[in-house]
Amino acid sequence: MISYYMNHKNQNMNNKQFHIDEDHFRVAIFGSARIKQNDPRYNQIHSLAKMIAAHNMDVITGGGPGLMEAANKGHKEGRKNDEVHSVGLNIVLPEEQGSNPHLDIEKDFERFSGRLDTFMKISNVVVVAPGGIGTILELMYTWQLEQVEHTCNSPIILLGKMWRPFIEWIEAWPLKNKLMSKSDMRPIFLADHCREAMKIIKKAKRDFEERGPDFCWNYTKYKIEN
Repeated sequence: MISYYMNHKNQNMNNKQFHIDEDHFRVAIFGSARIKQNDPRYNQIHSLAKMIAAHNMDVITGGGPGLMEAANKGHKEGRKNDEVHSVGLNIVLPEEQGSNPHLDIEKDFERFSGRLDTFMKISNVVVVAPGGIGTILELMYTWQLEQVEHTCNSPIILLGKMWRPFIEWIEAWPLKNKLMSKSDMRPIFLADHCREAMKIIKKAKRDFEERGPDFCWNYTKYKIEN
């Protein structure tokens, strides 16, 4: 089983020779590049990233504009020390803007596959914010790797109201028609607000600190009571 954690502490992330420390807890945030400042969804991700930084966790995004920028910017504003990092894994696209200015560490990728695999290797929790095709690709890639046990299980938090109809469709069609198993739903956690997402993230971080990086999450511990 492949772990979500880098096996080598001297992983080169960019020209700065950044070292991935195995004892860092990291939250990946996937989301749209098209959502602008002053949008409530931008503000929500900005606030969530500030909370993540305040709890001494790294944040990892795709490094670009929109909700990625919101996450990296919020993380920089919310940190209490220089021990946590705002990381961007950028994809090189012909018509996409470059990396946002709020990154401590960045690495460029020409292929989505290598970029997604790097996300999986260094992320402990995944938050999926509103987004389009790219965000859905990231969600489904993460989910399938967990389904087939190519990665160690980790909470996947779907943040925002757009995901509830999607999960309802999953339950009504693939799940109901036995194209997937009920157990495949275990990694998924719906959250409407930052505080709900943070409850799950903080529980995961406590387990990370108490049990180390080489265990698989017990999903039932991260469910939020209604």
